[in-house]
Amino acid sequence: MFRPVSLACLLLSACGIARAAEPVLPQGKAYQTPDAWRQPVAPVRIADHTWQIGTAGITAILVKTNDGALLIDGGLPQAADMLLAHIRALGVAPGDLKLILASHAHGDHAGPTAAIQRATGAQVVNNAESAVLMAYGGSNDIHFGDDILYPPVQSDRILHDGEVVVLGDVRLTAHFIPGHTPGSIAWTWDDTRDGAPLHIAYVDSLTAPGYRLVGNPRYPHIVEDFRRSFATVRSLPCDLLLTPHADASGWDFANAAEPHPAPMSCEAYANGAEKKLATQMKSGG
Repeated sequence: MFRPVSLACLLLSACGIARAAEPVLPQGKAYQTPDAWRQPVAPVRIADHTWQIGTAGITAILVKTNDGALLIDGGLPQAADMLLAHIRALGVAPGDLKLILASHAHGDHAGPTAAIQRATGAQVVNNAESAVLMAYGGSNDIHFGDDILYPPVQSDRILHDGEVVVLGDVRLTAHFIPGHTPGSIAWTWDDTRDGAPLHIAYVDSLTAPGYRLVGNPRYPHIVEDFRRSFATVRSLPCDLLLTPHADASGWDFANAAEPHPAPMSCEAYANGAEKKLATQMKSGG
């Protein structure tokens, strides 16, 4: 079973980061979410240069390089101050955050992006589909309409499928996996664990929560996209899987002693999602 790097740093007593429980972040006024999505937890060291700095249930990934740091996802809009505090606690000055990447443009993951961008000056990198949805602050979403809104974000760079984003000594590859949203992305990069190579995959959600799958006029080929994305995820370099919703890949970030009690492979993640999609279609989805 994989165990995160450096138990001392994982427990955070050696990192100068408080472990005391913090109050749950406030609910959004329109979009109500589970407490775990808003429960701050101490950063968890995933690998030698990779940290989870989000809440108990929603992942935000900080990757430190020899030329600054980058952030993948952020969570809900009300998480911005928490993220900035965690970034500073890990020794990254706001101006040293150079890039902000995303898994997809829903408000429970892209919510604080505009605030982080303003506070740090980091460049936002998206594919075209996510760039459009972020620019509208999540409004007119294919599935949710205007139910999940957040401060609009302007993207600085548009990605193509398979493009590599380089920051310092870290290279991240974007793998487009449309389905959960048309702009969903899986990110892969290489890190180390105590010096040993580690292929990390941060793979977007593969779920269709309440979606119309058959005859969807806004997304006519959604099922075909999902099926291609399942195949893409199965083929990723994936020693360690992370997902935007922590529990989807067996993580429990509130458990400092064992934050990854049920590790999952990329293949198992895709296979499980494919079965759920088939069941949903049979039930009239």
